[in-house]
Amino acid sequence: MSIGNSPEDDRPSIEDDGPATAPDGPSIGRVLQQARIAAGLTVDEVSSATRVRIPIVHAIEGDDFSRCGGDVYARGHIRTFAQAVGIDPAPLVAQYDDEHGGRPAPTPPAPLFDAERIRPEPRRPNWTAAMVAAIVVVVGFVGFTMFGGGDKGKGHSSVAEGPAQHKPNSPAASPQAPKAPAPKPTPAPSDSAIAAVPADKVTVKVTAVNDKSWISAKDHNGKMLFDGLLEKGQAQTFQDGEKVDLILGNAGAIELYVNGKKIDSKFDDGQVERLSYTKGDPQAG
Repeated sequence: MSIGNSPEDDRPSIEDDGPATAPDGPSIGRVLQQARIAAGLTVDEVSSATRVRIPIVHAIEGDDFSRCGGDVYARGHIRTFAQAVGIDPAPLVAQYDDEHGGRPAPTPPAPLFDAERIRPEPRRPNWTAAMVAAIVVVVGFVGFTMFGGGDKGKGHSSVAEGPAQHKPNSPAASPQAPKAPAPKPTPAPSDSAIAAVPADKVTVKVTAVNDKSWISAKDHNGKMLFDGLLEKGQAQTFQDGEKVDLILGNAGAIELYVNGKKIDSKFDDGQVERLSYTKGDPQAG
């Protein structure tokens, strides 16, 4: 009986199959952690500045990007984290792309605008104008009858003073019926139903057209109106009497309409944007 090692002990372990080379420089999480410490910031302060939850900040510093929700959100978190601690995010995003298979090609925007456009309401009969026209006809007929009767009596006394002649076909004896006034034309509805947004409120419509995006919306008192994920093709509309504050987690995938006007600002995929809009012209807000 042999006490030596069996042939199975000479097999290479699973760890031997991994890469044998170490990374050339510090990892992304290590760079962000050192920059945070050098800036004198705590994890809580970074979380408050970036709106990234504390467990995710810890995971990023440990080079665990699985909790970010995908490559798009991971790039956005790296970019905002780097800006919060005062370093250039571009090299770190490039390093992330190199380590995770490169930046994916942008998805072409789906033609959802026409499907999301609010159609104008069908034209309805204007019963108010019809009722006003009917009242005018009745009042005009009654008034004409009253004043026409008085004129008729005056015509009889005039004939009695002159020669005794009777003119049955006299124009004064046969009043004509009044013509009914034409009803007022009903104004056609506006071609753009977005123009019907109330002028005394802030109206913001957010649509995820290119990809999913995390959205946060608050009113002027800081009350949360929405906080969640919009899947591609989904939309949310927010209203407030004074102001609407937005945070777009993946701003490049978002289409914005504010107070009935499309916002033409171009955002990058994975970019986090903080926006505020008030009543009136959204560009001025």
